[in-house]
Amino acid sequence: MNRQEPFTKTYRLEDRAQTASWGKRLGGLLQSGDLIALVGDLGAGKTTLTKAIGAGMGISDSITSPTFTLVQEYYGKVPLFHFDPYRLKDPEEMFGLGFDEYFERHGVIIIEWADKISELLPPERLTLELEIVSDAEPDTEDMPRSLRITAFGERYIALAEAILSFP
Repeated sequence: MNRQEPFTKTYRLEDRAQTASWGKRLGGLLQSGDLIALVGDLGAGKTTLTKAIGAGMGISDSITSPTFTLVQEYYGKVPLFHFDPYRLKDPEEMFGLGFDEYFERHGVIIIEWADKISELLPPERLTLELEIVSDAEPDTEDMPRSLRITAFGERYIALAEAILSFP
């Protein structure tokens, strides 16, 4: 197991367009086996970011929040497995969805509400925490967000370093 210190960087994403641009660039860097853990309150932009990541991965299907289905699968050059454990009462319920088997399917895994199943997450991953910026004018849904990136493990630290070039 890699014991390297995690890499952390924080961005300010001014609006949905900047969030989409950022997510598309990230999606273009992802490869089979990558895991993205998304954390943030309702409305923080987790699904918006997932849609953009999928677009960057070349997925043309309309990506929706899997809140009621718990997992959605999308196919492109690399498959995307999109989880949302928000409604689960116990993290162990993820195994009933075949969660552990998805790691063997050679796709990218994105988990919204990843903090709800933190004990099940692999030690190596990219965690993206979204938060509505409190100094923003609360007049639209298109408010700025703070995006905190925490990379655990060599693959994800290298990915985070590649992200440094993003505006």
